[in-house]
Amino acid sequence: MFMRHDRFRIEFDDVRWSRRPHLQKPLIRIAIVEDEPDLRAELAAQLGNQPDLVVVSVFADAETALANLEQANVDVVLTDIRLPGASGIELIRRSPPQVRASFMVLTTFDDDDLVFGALEAGAAGYLLKRTVPEAIAEAVRELHRGGSPMSSSIARKVVETFRKSPPAHEALSPRENQLLLRIAQGRSYKECASDLEISVDTVRTHIRRIYRKLQVRSRHEAVTALRQTPRNRPPSKSG
Repeated sequence: MFMRHDRFRIEFDDVRWSRRPHLQKPLIRIAIVEDEPDLRAELAAQLGNQPDLVVVSVFADAETALANLEQANVDVVLTDIRLPGASGIELIRRSPPQVRASFMVLTTFDDDDLVFGALEAGAAGYLLKRTVPEAIAEAVRELHRGGSPMSSSIARKVVETFRKSPPAHEALSPRENQLLLRIAQGRSYKECASDLEISVDTVRTHIRRIYRKLQVRSRHEAVTALRQTPRNRPPSKSG
């Protein structure tokens, strides 16, 4: 069964989406993992109408996505968290290293455990479904550029977690703490450089030092290290 649009074809009996190439600039290739059929189709149509985006695969569950993502060769994966079977968090965590895509959560849920669970699993962005279509499209572009787009309420949770961090992070210099705060907010290296009036190369140098001091290798691992500090752990239950 097919629904035809001006620029792309929606194919419900397969996981593939295609559009005739018509731009010289490479398109950002997107996969969507969403179990609600109407929402899945609507999101694909909205993103597919963007001149620089193309939805190449859609999946109704995490298991099907895991079986096909490597072959789909996408740049960005948008996934819900609550899915039939394995969750979106499990999808991100179990995604093989051959899948080079950046993962962004698109969900209605904003409780702390799910937010930080997704970030700890490897999500580079987190949006709520009430986000307007234009903002979702721009978040895809930002993610593809190396940023970490988040809905404002999610970014606030991350920032508040950062502010509650214990003295264990005192090994970081004041400038490194300023930079880590901005990284936690999802700002790109270019935006951090502009905020702090330094070069992008200097940002990269600070980031390497931060990662070495925190013994992490990526942005989401830095957030994980922050989340797992003693003051941010839930209190143990006694009795």
